[in-house]
Amino acid sequence: MTHVAVEGEESFVHPALFYQGPWEYLAGTVPFILQGLAAGEPVAVAVPEPRLQLLRDVLGDNAERVRLLDMGFAGRNPGRIIAEVLRATADAHPGEHVRIIGEPIWPSRSDTEYPACVQHEALINLAFRGRAVTILCPYDVAGLDPVVVADAVATHPVLIQRGITWSSPDYAPERIIDHYNQVPPEPPHPMVLAFDAARLRAARRSTAEQAQRAGLDAERVEDVVLVVGELAANSVRHGGGAGLVRTWTDADHFVYEVQDAGRLEDPLAGRRPADGHQLGGRGLLVVNHLADLVRVHTRPDGTTIRAYFHLQNRRL
Repeated sequence: MTHVAVEGEESFVHPALFYQGPWEYLAGTVPFILQGLAAGEPVAVAVPEPRLQLLRDVLGDNAERVRLLDMGFAGRNPGRIIAEVLRATADAHPGEHVRIIGEPIWPSRSDTEYPACVQHEALINLAFRGRAVTILCPYDVAGLDPVVVADAVATHPVLIQRGITWSSPDYAPERIIDHYNQVPPEPPHPMVLAFDAARLRAARRSTAEQAQRAGLDAERVEDVVLVVGELAANSVRHGGGAGLVRTWTDADHFVYEVQDAGRLEDPLAGRRPADGHQLGGRGLLVVNHLADLVRVHTRPDGTTIRAYFHLQNRRL
């Protein structure tokens, strides 16, 4: 039985669990869950199906004592996981040591999603520094590309495989954040609209029309308009007073992008839960909540943010 957290311990622990097949998965996750329950600690599990069902079956009645979430639904957009899954769990139990299993990367994740996934794993270390939380992240090493496994070594200070625990020799989350701050691939033939404060309404209207033509239903078109409004307003307030909107569709998504001259300095912007008394600063949090994927690229002379909306009308 692998022990990666001590009841009442006050430091953040973030191990990667490397597994092959269901038996290694269960051997690395079930003892972690049962140790937490035995110690009276809050426990949450956010992993994709069918792993979630596998854990339900093995835990039996104990599953009722665990907060269980399908990461394929709750975390399809990696940008919402810290605020809506991890912090939502930890913040609900102040003063207690909390255990969470979070599996944000699985073999069917797309190349478009992956940079946001690995940046998320790196940013967990900043978001929970000093917190009494242990977040165990399983990695299917049989199904994942070796680059993904190497990145996991860089984003997790502790590694576990087949019951053996060791310190990562290549832990460097800041390097991963910088490395995946990549220029997204150039889209073919996007619709382009320049905007400023006087043209915010036109930007929202144009994007809504493009979303309707792409086939999104009325509810998702409303979400697109909210996202457009938040990002364009941020550009006017913080990005030099103006920006550039581009919209297009790919095989699976309607995509909205805004470019401006602002510099996004805080890597956790849009990933912290909003304070109940907070009047502003919720824009990127709203964007992450509504979009199916958000990609951010910062550069010395500006910022590009892309929001993806699934064309299957799958509200995640």
